[in-house]
Amino acid sequence: MTAVLSTSLPAQAKFTSGLVQGLMSATAAIIAYLPSQPLGLHEGFWGSITAIAVVQSELRATQSSARDQFAGAAIGGLISALAVAIAGEHLFTYAAAVVLSVLACWLCNVSSAARLSGSTATIIMLVPHQGAVTGMLVSRVAEVGWGVTVGVAIVWLVNKSGRWISRKPAL
Repeated sequence: MTAVLSTSLPAQAKFTSGLVQGLMSATAAIIAYLPSQPLGLHEGFWGSITAIAVVQSELRATQSSARDQFAGAAIGGLISALAVAIAGEHLFTYAAAVVLSVLACWLCNVSSAARLSGSTATIIMLVPHQGAVTGMLVSRVAEVGWGVTVGVAIVWLVNKSGRWISRKPAL
């Protein structure tokens, strides 16, 4: 729906909307990345990627995307960590973790997070890491959670300031 509406917008509105979206995304990405090392998150780029993924022009759409990102990361991370603990790191275990992660999202009524849970299972099981898989699980969910929080906060602030500005009387 938004894509259809944006094709009918005048060039000036497209430019302004695109610029605002880009500025919100870059701001959220930087804010999500900067404190990652002090917070003990060794792959802070996941927070930045998540912040960019959730930032949208409307707060409700951002919140919905944020819910999906966090639920997908938590479900996919937990299931893949359990799969590794039970069956080890094998290709069959990976495939089973993806299937179970997607299924769990559907059973938990967050089917919109299913693809993200499969992606998180892939990251947990296929991306090389040091230490126990539980460390990667905690780190990944924390990085996504931080990125989600920053993304929602930026959109909320921009929407709130936009309403405040539009209510100011003209001088």
